[in-house]
Amino acid sequence: MKKLCILIAISSLMACSQAPSNIQTQTAGIIPSPPTSNKMNTIYNLTVEDIDGKSFDFASLKGKRILIVNTASKCGYTPQYKELQELYEEKGGDSFTIIGFPANNFGGQEPGSESEIKSFCSANYGVTFPMMSKVSAKGKDISPIYQWLTEKSKNGVSDASVNWNFHKFIIDEEGYWVAEYPSSVSPLDPKILDFASGK
Repeated sequence: MKKLCILIAISSLMACSQAPSNIQTQTAGIIPSPPTSNKMNTIYNLTVEDIDGKSFDFASLKGKRILIVNTASKCGYTPQYKELQELYEEKGGDSFTIIGFPANNFGGQEPGSESEIKSFCSANYGVTFPMMSKVSAKGKDISPIYQWLTEKSKNGVSDASVNWNFHKFIIDEEGYWVAEYPSSVSPLDPKILDFASGK
């Protein structure tokens, strides 16, 4: 009888010592894998055309902070070209850049061709920051870049609405959407200056 009790006790101990191993094996199968990277939400997946009709890949801007603005030549905010150029001359370089997208969505205030826009910007404001080909910033024909800028499902951060010319978006050095500013906010606003400075 004593031997039987000892055998039962040993069997119980063996069963208990094996239990954690079995539980770990079962649990391991249901532990969720780490969240996937949201690289699909960076601007680096987008390619556009510059004002000369050449391909411009946003991946070429990795490591730079970016200010994107929809521009127009016949708008009350058109003098912001001067401030944008000033910002670019002061802060532009290896860590910050400005990208201009002419758009004719608001009041028909950008009717010109790419060559006319380029000449206007150069002659009147000495623009040297990168300018892209004309796009649509809203509506049924909205361009892919503005879909990304205004739709949370594409940028992973926020929905936005471009309501007029010279609306501003800022993108961090890893290609992620950071914030937007309406037309009335100057390119030399302290918030934008801090961003361009990496603060």
